[in-house]
Amino acid sequence: MNKPPASLEEICLASERIFDGTLLHVRRDKILLPNQRTSVREYINHPGAAVIVPVLQDGALLLERQYRYPLRDEIIEFPAGKLDSGEEPLATAQRELLEETGYRAETWHALGKIHPLPAYSDETIYCFVAENLTHEQICRDDDEFLELLSVAPSALSAAIRSGKITDAKTICAFFMFQVMKNEAKG
Repeated sequence: MNKPPASLEEICLASERIFDGTLLHVRRDKILLPNQRTSVREYINHPGAAVIVPVLQDGALLLERQYRYPLRDEIIEFPAGKLDSGEEPLATAQRELLEETGYRAETWHALGKIHPLPAYSDETIYCFVAENLTHEQICRDDDEFLELLSVAPSALSAAIRSGKITDAKTICAFFMFQVMKNEAKG
């Protein structure tokens, strides 16, 4: 078996834009591999996103049911949205929670970040817990249609195990939330 090089870093030698869309941008980079050979990497530039685990007063979690066109199916997921240019992840989470659900949170906890598709996207999703919620007015985008769901954590866990919930950011954020809760218990 070959011994891996000391550094696994791949160095960009040249980069070109393949596609610039409204949300996604595709790049093709010529890279230098650790063994000094060259290769090509194609990947999607994504501005990043935030996902929120909203905890209702009764301990239930607030989720959304919405249609996701690329999958041609309805998906159940936590509220989330992309970072606007120059926006901090917490500000994105606060904005998206209010826009999509009509809730503001008094208390916020950062759970960490995830890279949902590192083989072909540079997207980073920042995960947050929102607690002590107060309801205001929903301000959804004109092209946003969704239903809010109140789900007990045990029911969410069962829905993940059964395959009813398949959204990766929701599964990861829920797992991170459970870890936070267990650590708080000691």
